[in-house]
Amino acid sequence: MSLDISYSGGVFSAPQAKSVGTVTGSTIDISSGNYFSYTPTANTTFAFSNAPASGTAAGFALALTGANVGETYDLANASYDSVSFSVATQATGPFGMDFKPDGTMFFICDLTTDTIYKYNLSTAWDLSTASYASVSKLVGSPGPVVSPFSVRFKPDGTKMYISDVSSPSTIYEWDLSTAWDITTASYNSVSLNVSSQDNSPLGIFFNNDGTKMYVVGLGTDTIYQYDFTTAWDLSTASYASKSLSVLSQDTTPRSGYLSTSGTTLFVLGAANDAIYKYTLSTADDISTASYDSVSFSVTSQENNPSDFIFKSDGTKMYVVGGTNDTVYQYTTGSTAAATFTYPSSVKFPSGIAPAGPAIDETDVLVFYTDDGGTTYQGFRAGDAMA
Repeated sequence: MSLDISYSGGVFSAPQAKSVGTVTGSTIDISSGNYFSYTPTANTTFAFSNAPASGTAAGFALALTGANVGETYDLANASYDSVSFSVATQATGPFGMDFKPDGTMFFICDLTTDTIYKYNLSTAWDLSTASYASVSKLVGSPGPVVSPFSVRFKPDGTKMYISDVSSPSTIYEWDLSTAWDITTASYNSVSLNVSSQDNSPLGIFFNNDGTKMYVVGLGTDTIYQYDFTTAWDLSTASYASKSLSVLSQDTTPRSGYLSTSGTTLFVLGAANDAIYKYTLSTADDISTASYDSVSFSVTSQENNPSDFIFKSDGTKMYVVGGTNDTVYQYTTGSTAAATFTYPSSVKFPSGIAPAGPAIDETDVLVFYTDDGGTTYQGFRAGDAMA
């Protein structure tokens, strides 16, 4: 590999003709290219492999994107943000709730009025900036739903799913002709009767890719899993013969949430006004869940909690309840930018490696060697060589 790193006026820059190389784990294969891209999932120690022969100069650039490696979904250390938002003017039976994945809007399913209400957040995930959007959708009569309890949306906003706690214990699928505009929602005549498992289906939730749905059954204090042959298409759903009893934790389970990885489950119970944490040894398989002996009480805010949602990165949690008709915001994670460590063979001008980029920001570092990888010179692209 030739040295095609640009050098001008004492400053190194990334190669103009990029040949994207391979990073396996955190090992950079220098022989595979001259430009590497890396976004961490944890603090990272790099290794360089397949350096050129001694006497052959070689250079490469490494684009690093900062990431949050702080604790997430940290129920054990959750804390109330002293931030709340009342929906009582619209909903006096707010038992279901869902957020748009980018945190700029949320929806309330009201059992009293059989209606879904929409709210906007001017700052994503900041409940103090919420306001009613003056948008609603009646899903009860003349619609098919008798007693709507839970609402969940497909991540692109083109479908919504509603559980009906009344007989015949059914989950209904609706299409939205305009994404996230509930006024365009219409029942598409697709439903799933779950009465063979439980005759009081409350909360519903999905795995990350929409190939599995989970129903929280109040009648049996059990969560049931349904598999979809076509993602997000309720007409292809069937009971997977997999379930999880949560009776030992709470006798009134109402809602559930599965982490993006599919390995952490949370269940809300109204008997103890608490949320419980479980670990799945097989991702998305509810039958492999076991209780972690970790719970968090929300009774200081709400003694009749009905639903909850996590921010997509697991650092915030939102709970709604029927006593105060209010949504509450909690912190469930810390923020920490990933750190990067380089091989001892790398020499930086100041003797100290540059700090890693901030979360979601990207820095480009440039490295070169001419002694077979015994030593490397490292620079942040655009920095002057000492």
